[in-house]
Amino acid sequence: MASVTVPEYAARARRGSAISSLWLLTRRDLKVRYSTSVLGYLWSILDPLLMSLIYWFIFTQVFDRSVGEDPYIVFLLTALLPWMWINGALGDSTRAFLRDVRLVRSVALPRWIWVGRIVASKGIEFLLSLPVLLIFAIGSGAKITWLIVLFPLGVVLLAVLTLGLGLLIAPLVVFFRDLERATKLVLRVLFYASPIIYGASDLPSFAQPLAWLNPLSGIFSLFRAGFFPDQLDWMLVGSAAIISLLFLLLGLTVFRRSIGGVLKEI
Repeated sequence: MASVTVPEYAARARRGSAISSLWLLTRRDLKVRYSTSVLGYLWSILDPLLMSLIYWFIFTQVFDRSVGEDPYIVFLLTALLPWMWINGALGDSTRAFLRDVRLVRSVALPRWIWVGRIVASKGIEFLLSLPVLLIFAIGSGAKITWLIVLFPLGVVLLAVLTLGLGLLIAPLVVFFRDLERATKLVLRVLFYASPIIYGASDLPSFAQPLAWLNPLSGIFSLFRAGFFPDQLDWMLVGSAAIISLLFLLLGLTVFRRSIGGVLKEI
């Protein structure tokens, strides 16, 4: 067996400490969020559920729907639930350093953890909301195909994209406070620019480039593929994977170069 040097042992110890610290902070966030709430975990599913029911009512009972597929409630949830993950994580990332200034200054942890714990906690909430999707899928008679195995790939790509954007936004907000409001505005526009209440194939020809530039188009197609195989577009998935990785690299670069200034600023 090859010998392991002291620096390698130290590196492994730091990695182990970072992972355990990330898990502890993530658990703390979830406990704080639900400990004082009567409904607790149910709050993580009420928001997307109510939004889905509203859009379902509008597009199936009020207007003649020409987008999406049936059952439409499942079509909505397969994109709306992951949207709540990235929307919540990026919204909270704008306060990643400003919310826990004392801890950020005093605790000797890798600084990316303060963003990573937000992405992880929102990701756990997303996973906990999946039973709602399953209940509606069974109740509406949706057919599940073998493409459901692509669901974890969608989770991985969405986690990569969310972490990359979070690492990009969190330090910049410290220097440019208006970025917090700008992020909320961009997320509001992005909701309607992403294939949530419609599919990427429903876009008119002149708007198709938007689907290629928006990584959520390919990611959402992975979440929908298990129920709606026609929604899967491997070209969009490939584009989403490339853009997500680029955002992660950009986020890491900006984070590393700015974290020193962030610690001085806060």
